[in-house]
Amino acid sequence: MASAPAELVAAARAAAAHAHAPYSRFAVGAALLLDGGAVVSGANLENASYGLSLCAETAALAAANSAGRLADVVAIAVAGGSIEGKSNAIVRPCGRCRQLLTEAAQLGGRDIVVHCAGLTGDALETHQLSALLPLAFGPADLA
Repeated sequence: MASAPAELVAAARAAAAHAHAPYSRFAVGAALLLDGGAVVSGANLENASYGLSLCAETAALAAANSAGRLADVVAIAVAGGSIEGKSNAIVRPCGRCRQLLTEAAQLGGRDIVVHCAGLTGDALETHQLSALLPLAFGPADLA
């Protein structure tokens, strides 16, 4: 069970090792912490038709959804960087992934904790999803 930020980041980094990133050479892994302590992970999946690529967060959320656990997401760790190790900069979810995370957050009735890190190093940022995407549009807006 990974519950501490460092453990969740380690799971995201392990997922990044499976990234399919032949075009950008930028690997990203994401690890979702679910209610009860289960962890679901995903890695970015690039495609020669760039618009068809999937972010790591999207892959992890799709896996949680396939298991019937989308509303159970409590936290996410995202870790990424250059496959060649050129940067240890912190990686944050893109706007599309923030929107997808908002769907899970609103379904679960909670504000998801977002841990952001690089592929290596000790640098870590922790945010509430609502701070990363304020005034988000979600399921409640369709009612």
